[in-house]
Amino acid sequence: MRGRPSNLPWWPALVLWLGLCRPALALELFEGFQVHGFLSQGYFLTSNHNNLFGQSTRGGSLDFTEIGVNASWVPRPNLQFAVQGLSRRAGEAAEGEPELDFALLDYTAVATEDRRIGVRFGRVRFPFGLYNDTRDVAFTRPSILLPQSIYNERTRELAISGDGIMLYGEERSTWGNLALELGPVLARVDNENSELALLFGDFPGDLENRWSFIGRLMYSTPREALRLAVTGVRLETDYNPRLAFPDDLGPGKDLFEPVIFSAQYNAESWSLTGEYARRPIKHEGFLEPGFDFDIVGESYYIQGIYRIDPHWEMVVRYDVLYSDVDDRDGTKTEAATGLPSHLLFAKDWTVGVRYNITPSLMARAEYHNVYGGTLFLFPQDNPDIFATEKKWDIFALLLSYRF
Repeated sequence: MRGRPSNLPWWPALVLWLGLCRPALALELFEGFQVHGFLSQGYFLTSNHNNLFGQSTRGGSLDFTEIGVNASWVPRPNLQFAVQGLSRRAGEAAEGEPELDFALLDYTAVATEDRRIGVRFGRVRFPFGLYNDTRDVAFTRPSILLPQSIYNERTRELAISGDGIMLYGEERSTWGNLALELGPVLARVDNENSELALLFGDFPGDLENRWSFIGRLMYSTPREALRLAVTGVRLETDYNPRLAFPDDLGPGKDLFEPVIFSAQYNAESWSLTGEYARRPIKHEGFLEPGFDFDIVGESYYIQGIYRIDPHWEMVVRYDVLYSDVDDRDGTKTEAATGLPSHLLFAKDWTVGVRYNITPSLMARAEYHNVYGGTLFLFPQDNPDIFATEKKWDIFALLLSYRF
């Protein structure tokens, strides 16, 4: 059976061996060309029939693995090529198929002591909040699971990267640094997780991307003690039904326009971070009765990190996610559809600890008390939604290696 710990007994041992035996050094094959990589293996144990990343309620699941290799080449000071391949296992929602995470050309048109202006082409990373740029690398995350209110794993393919053009500029001065990134992109919507996130169901037709826009403006003090950012997205998609399926939806359009406000304060031994998102989503043109709707979701978290010493770190977080601000507890939807009300929200307390074994090897443990809601559970791991429960717990372990 998938998800039992006996399925992957060698992964944690491999990660541990690599971290203890190999230094955290990039491979430089020739001048200006470097290769980096990472390997992470997680273990998740959950309660009350709520499965996360595999059959995690049956003795726990090892169905969470991230393997990535990236390369960069700088043939000239103002020109860089970068690419990353990724294999990711996350229960039934991601089964380890290799994918192109990003592949881009970065050209810097202006580079002075105070100013930098440039453009990126190709499959670009989306500038989204504070953590999205490097969310795949476990060493850059504040916890095993990122705050699901802002960086929901169910919408990862939509948020991580897409094909397009990204303009960027940075201005540095005595009062601080101002950075702007924006551009037109085609989001990655040709996958089951994106369809479930945007259409709230898996239908026979095809979800097609349209040119969308994303932008982030960030301010930081000269030493980055304070970071403030606002991110705006306009994501448009079309749904094309398959006429051979009479129970399919009619053609329609989706418009998703989240806005995220981010703030972080960094002291020598501690950090305080908070982000808030307003997430309007609109369906229009669908022939299915009642499928056209316009709702607004809301989410936020507040997080504290304390760095005990160079090896040990602790995190505490409160995380909240609502899919509809007019039905925060889901009771209206339950009365209208019969679906469990807890599908529409999630409230999560998290405590965790990080231990840096070596510069290249890290271990983490964390506990989540989800005292209400199941909005960040994957439907693929929980096919019987009526078996899931409103209150549940998560215990997670992670071992990660990088070079």
